[in-house]
Amino acid sequence: MTNVPELFGSLVFNQSVMKQMLPSKIYKALKLTMENGTPLDIHSANQIADAMKNWAVSKGATHYSHWFQPLSGITAEKHDSFLTPVEEGKIIMSFSGKELIKGEPDASSFPSGGKRSTFEARGYTVWDPTSYPFIKDHTLCIPTAFCSYTGEALDKKTPLLRSMEALNEQSLRILKLFGNEAKHVTTTMGPEQEYFLVDEKLYQKRKDLKMCGRTLLGAKPVKGQEMDDQYFAAIKPRVIKYMEELNNELWKLGIYAKTEHNEAAPAQHEMAPIFTTSNLAADQNQLTMEIMKKVARKHGLICLLHEKPFEGVNGSGKHNNWSVATDTGENLFSPGKTPRDNAQFLLFLTAVIKAVDDNQDLLRYSVASAGNDHRLGANEAPPAIMSIYVGDELDAILEAIKNGTTYDGTKGGKMTIGADVLPPIPKDSTDRNRTSPFAFTGNRFEFRSVGSALSISGPNTILNAILADTLKKFANELEKSDDFNNDLQKLIKREITEHWRILFNGNGYGKEWIEEAEKRGLKNYRTTPKAIEHYLDQKNIDLFEGLGIYTKEEMQSHSDIKLEKYCQVLNIEVETMKEMVYKDLIPSAFKYMNLLADTEFKIQRVSNLCDAGLNMMKKLNDLVNELSKNTELLTAIHEEIKQLPSMMEKAHGYAKKVIPQMEAVRQIADQIEPLLGQEFKPYPSYEDLLYSVQ
Repeated sequence: MTNVPELFGSLVFNQSVMKQMLPSKIYKALKLTMENGTPLDIHSANQIADAMKNWAVSKGATHYSHWFQPLSGITAEKHDSFLTPVEEGKIIMSFSGKELIKGEPDASSFPSGGKRSTFEARGYTVWDPTSYPFIKDHTLCIPTAFCSYTGEALDKKTPLLRSMEALNEQSLRILKLFGNEAKHVTTTMGPEQEYFLVDEKLYQKRKDLKMCGRTLLGAKPVKGQEMDDQYFAAIKPRVIKYMEELNNELWKLGIYAKTEHNEAAPAQHEMAPIFTTSNLAADQNQLTMEIMKKVARKHGLICLLHEKPFEGVNGSGKHNNWSVATDTGENLFSPGKTPRDNAQFLLFLTAVIKAVDDNQDLLRYSVASAGNDHRLGANEAPPAIMSIYVGDELDAILEAIKNGTTYDGTKGGKMTIGADVLPPIPKDSTDRNRTSPFAFTGNRFEFRSVGSALSISGPNTILNAILADTLKKFANELEKSDDFNNDLQKLIKREITEHWRILFNGNGYGKEWIEEAEKRGLKNYRTTPKAIEHYLDQKNIDLFEGLGIYTKEEMQSHSDIKLEKYCQVLNIEVETMKEMVYKDLIPSAFKYMNLLADTEFKIQRVSNLCDAGLNMMKKLNDLVNELSKNTELLTAIHEEIKQLPSMMEKAHGYAKKVIPQMEAVRQIADQIEPLLGQEFKPYPSYEDLLYSVQ
């Protein structure tokens, strides 16, 4: 029986361990650094580093690593041992404050959008004391930011930290106007992580899963998810064992793994943690994805985190639950018990509404990837169109504010706002809309468009930034007011009226919404290249530079990296598809046709009554010919796209020409697969993959 309280955080150098191992004066200095960014002197840093080393060695660690999140979207680490030579061929285990605070990994081989060449290799990792060090594989991992020699951010953590500080600064300006004495505001996250589990032996026989993380070919199984019997169903014994070990490994690392269940599709599951601060949540989610994959292999399984591993069944998302809170524990997205609290809540809600409407392009960009393009809008995830769901009652309240009328709702517990114009706010009466990309769920917003494989640092950097920018504009206006209460009412009414189009409580999966959204003037960037195209619009550059989150040069490099990755992913998919067609599917079809021909010949020698074999051969032959022609056409289109001069042109070419031709190839290939005899299957089928783990 696992002793969870004893196990939890046992591999984390958290505040409990710090307090135990550090002198009181040093511990207090470190807390000031963690909470306020107060610089540490080298004497304190040396004592902290030595305590970390002693603790890590006692847990079996032999190395340390500056653990960071480059722009590749995954984590990186370089291990150095604690070993230090002394006299007479002996060694001691040592770790200095200088080694703790700063590292110098090679920066030339990480994605940089062309900003770092091989002969400009220097980069720096800098300790982030707001995220706890932890032990992984006998190595003390120290969460760090990663920047270039010239100070440019080369990672996802640095912009996230900048965005959190920008939101803190602008939120405090607003809170001060309400007489709120909070000293710090932070964002919290709770990313729900969806994933698939498949048998490793079957996975190894699928080139597309190994190379691309998703199936490029595969006929629909007889039974998919249409019976709605997967969601929350009893978990299979083999999966339960996996989940038990996964929980133990996550708990050791202080990750608040809370919820686990089967998802809607066969072989699909979900893990959800408890909320924590955005920076820590981002680090922990990266660790979670890594550990999910590692533990799966120990159980003969493969954990698939691609947004759309299987055609015809639900893809996987990472529902990003985002909220804002003060150091006093006050949730700024939650209605309160006083008139001040309710007016404050309405202003922050209005700021979110304005921020999302004004920055639809940035939110779409934040979740754009080749994999997520397959998922968004596919009757399983929100469309590429951004909108906000607030629930019927809150929607009615906002409409009353917009129209200057009263609201006489009857649901939920009501609380009165100070100004007569502002109606009562019902509490805890908001439903959930699973079809909305951005849904208010009582005290937080659930950003449902995030793909399962994506680092949540990017989307949350943008969420923090657009809210900070909007609050900055509100503060600039309200700080000049001579009649705060009256001007507050006017501002809320004006902004809700101007941004009413972004509110939508209906079915986001329906075709009617796409038509309605177009009438409202909402943006619908269906593909990643289209979303990237607008990232460097001047309004976005002004927003990020005005808040000190990104420079124009950093934005350019990040845009280039995203474009290049999109093209690289699709290049790999095209080449993999061609290999599967030419090396697996067509040879299997020929072998089966040869058997049919041989069988037909033998039957014809004794009877002229059976021509089923001839019919099957003709059908297969026609399909194989069509498949071959379409694959040759795919090759020609692909070569044409690769010759285009710019990366943006290539990306649009992949989206407009290559992907449709890949779908044409697949449509034919998936007709051939079910016609082949069982022993002639070119690769494990969907039925094998989705139903083999028991």
